[in-house]
Amino acid sequence: MYKIYGIKNCDTIKKARRFLADAGVDYHFHDYRADGLNDALLQEFIDALGYQALLNTRGTTWRKLPESDRDAVTDASSAKALMLAHPAMIKRPLLRAPDGALLAGFSEATYQNAIQEKS
Repeated sequence: MYKIYGIKNCDTIKKARRFLADAGVDYHFHDYRADGLNDALLQEFIDALGYQALLNTRGTTWRKLPESDRDAVTDASSAKALMLAHPAMIKRPLLRAPDGALLAGFSEATYQNAIQEKS
């Protein structure tokens, strides 16, 4: 089963979930706020995609941080600490395929290709 990670009220999450539902894809939604985010799960994401792909530096959460906090992100460890403290800073959505492959972000074409490859 596919698993989608993110925050329930995110517009991009809503689009991705609607796409999966319309495509008839069974999935489980993991809300970082309701279901939590632990160090081990975030480390899995970092190991698979790299912290640069996960850290959303274009969102409001990032922009609202003090400049000193943003400047302190220099490696995977410092980025992970920041993302654990502020899960809204993780690029959304993250889609985990049944085989464990991860995909960051959403576009209909990318999701369609990923689903076709796995079926």
